[in-house]
Amino acid sequence: MQVILMTDYGVVTEPTSIRFERLLPGPITRIWSYLTDSEKRGQWFSSGPIEPKVGGKAEHVFNNGKLSKHDDPPPEKYADHAGEVRSEGRVLTYDPPYALAYTFGGDMEVRFELTSQGDKVLLVLTHTRLTSYDMLTRIAGGWHTHLDILADRLSGREPPAFWKTHARMEAEYQARIPRA
Repeated sequence: MQVILMTDYGVVTEPTSIRFERLLPGPITRIWSYLTDSEKRGQWFSSGPIEPKVGGKAEHVFNNGKLSKHDDPPPEKYADHAGEVRSEGRVLTYDPPYALAYTFGGDMEVRFELTSQGDKVLLVLTHTRLTSYDMLTRIAGGWHTHLDILADRLSGREPPAFWKTHARMEAEYQARIPRA
């Protein structure tokens, strides 16, 4: 079982935004490749091309049940996320290897910032324009789970099943984040 550090949890920075910080094994170009290379990103989050320019397409092809050897089906409330799910956005920032931002799932925005810290890299992920409490806790649980999978992949560990972990993390965020 993976130990979750208190600092691994996302922090609500305003009612519609959540921010995560993770210290990952570098170098920075390695982490950048896991954000921008479709095959590598598909190992922890979603595959799909991201055009390397502001205004370019950011395509995401999710298959969360296949992110580990533990192919688990989604809970009933996420049944529409079984198998492959696609999303498209537009690149807002493309500054290799330091910053990447794009629209996500409509009007939401996701921003990744990378900073070298010795042989480690600080990844800061900010997801904004979340429209409801339920979306906030769902997205928080999702990013937490995806970032754990990224950390496992970068450290050569097999990650646990996505959906079981996501359900647990979503419940954790519901307990941690009060309804407004």
